[in-house]
Amino acid sequence: MSVGTIVALIITGLLAGMLSGLVGVGGGIIMVPMMVFVLGFSQHQAQGTSLAVLVVPVTALAVMNYYKEGYINWKYAAVIALFFVVGSYFGSKIAVNIDQKMLKKVFSIILVAIGTKMFFDK
Repeated sequence: MSVGTIVALIITGLLAGMLSGLVGVGGGIIMVPMMVFVLGFSQHQAQGTSLAVLVVPVTALAVMNYYKEGYINWKYAAVIALFFVVGSYFGSKIAVNIDQKMLKKVFSIILVAIGTKMFFDK
């Protein structure tokens, strides 16, 4: 692993972590594009690696801060987490069987749709 790659990985992790703690995003919006455009990963590799990062409790400290301030609804989080596991299983099964070019298009459409909705929502 070159120094440039290590620096790119560090920047990717810091940006994703900061945005995760700040606004609850990071994996799809920061890590995946950085891995594709900066590190030269395929879309499949970037998505899989982003998910692997999230396997460990990377958000534990951010969750602790939100918990201390009373901003976590544990019941809702538990239900979402349970179905997140189910959804991610089936989503990944679909993704690994889609051509990379199509997967990039789907990824881009979702980012634009969400970004547009959030930008224009009042």
